[in-house]
Amino acid sequence: MNQIKIGEFISSQRRKNNLTQAALAEKLGITDRAVSKWERGKGLPDASLMLDLCEILGITVNELLNGEKISMENNNQKNEQLLLEMAKELEKKNKIIWSSMWVIMTVSITALIAGLFITTFLIPEGVWQLVTILSVCVVFLIPCFYALKLEVSVGAYKCKNCGHEIVPTYTQALNAIHMGTTRYLKCPKCNKRTWCKKVIKK
Repeated sequence: MNQIKIGEFISSQRRKNNLTQAALAEKLGITDRAVSKWERGKGLPDASLMLDLCEILGITVNELLNGEKISMENNNQKNEQLLLEMAKELEKKNKIIWSSMWVIMTVSITALIAGLFITTFLIPEGVWQLVTILSVCVVFLIPCFYALKLEVSVGAYKCKNCGHEIVPTYTQALNAIHMGTTRYLKCPKCNKRTWCKKVIKK
């Protein structure tokens, strides 16, 4: 989706309806800064506001997301194009989330190894060394839990037995035995537990 094109379309339709940014914002119960942000292509309206915005501007949601008026003849073609663009954007976001997860894990493991190395060689044996080692391990676990949340939020886990793609809850993924991003999960389709490999594309 072209945010700049959508912003210009919102602006032109607002002016056609003789509305100022402040007046449109008041009707939607938001600030005029939010409207200004849309019209400058710096953001999109929240999904919760789209229907009301379209009603006020006298346009359809499809026209809003395409940033132009659409004739009935071109409607199906534009719908298909919009769905493809949204799928591409989702895939791009998933790849960014996936990369972020690996960066967090790499940095965390490096920090853990460095922390344990420093603790072992610089702090004398005793209670303080044990407390420091435990502290380093606890600090290491925090980004690990966040990395798992990122992992679960994209794609699915493919059942080795039937090929069904499983989207487990965070708790299910956390409790599953795993090797990297491959987890031992129960498939709801074949009802068997298998090693399910992570796949980004659903």
